[in-house]
Amino acid sequence: MVRRVTTKTVPSPDFVTLRGRRFALTDFGGPGAPVLALHGHFGRGRMYAPLAAALAPEWRVIALDQRGHGLTGGGGPFTLDEYVADAAALLRELRLGPVPVVAHSTGAVGGYALAARHPDLVSALVVEDIGAVTDRPVVSHPVLDVSNWPTWAVDREKLRAAIESRGIPDASYFLDSAEPDPQTGGWRLLFEPSHMMASQQAMCGDFWDDWLGSSCPALLMRGEHSPLLPPGHAHEMADRRPNTRLREFAGCGHWIHDDAPQEYARAVRSFLNAL
Repeated sequence: MVRRVTTKTVPSPDFVTLRGRRFALTDFGGPGAPVLALHGHFGRGRMYAPLAAALAPEWRVIALDQRGHGLTGGGGPFTLDEYVADAAALLRELRLGPVPVVAHSTGAVGGYALAARHPDLVSALVVEDIGAVTDRPVVSHPVLDVSNWPTWAVDREKLRAAIESRGIPDASYFLDSAEPDPQTGGWRLLFEPSHMMASQQAMCGDFWDDWLGSSCPALLMRGEHSPLLPPGHAHEMADRRPNTRLREFAGCGHWIHDDAPQEYARAVRSFLNAL
């Protein structure tokens, strides 16, 4: 069962125009040093509320709704180049950098690519459960088929049931990206399944050059039961990249921040405070 921590009120999103697109971001505020947070596929920035609470007041989390996700407008193209350019544009718009980047899954590919391509913007990396290779043969099933998923139901629990009927044991993560639909009175997903299919397929690949392209301090997190980051690959990533520490979380899957939220937050806080 996924455990959820709701220890911090989620502020209303801010909106900023970057590269001709309107992006939503959640700035959790406070006096601390800024941290950029990047979610993975199907997510949104507000998922970092528990971590923001755990890091305050020393750190101020700023979480972007990435293109095609959350309240950010527009669709693709969905490529690593575009995701990196969006994040770089945000940091420059906010006049931030270098900052630590805390990121999950595909968002973390964007995070370590940002560090490689824009070293002036990134001071450290927390990479949650993703590899330098995100495709076969390292990852047996790199794409979650959401092509026939429902996007609307009469209420949140009906939407949950419809998603779980597609073979998802617990739809909580996906429901974080669902909201009431003011036009119909029901509940709707904020992402389009076709966009998520396109993005997942575009983000399957070999990204060793980006992983090895920076040397800032990095914490690589792996869930014991992760289907996306095999243990041998994780150890190779840590061995080949300077200033990289691997932390493995027993009993966790791909969503470490949900499976062990307190342990995850302690690990991030300890890493950042040691910088």
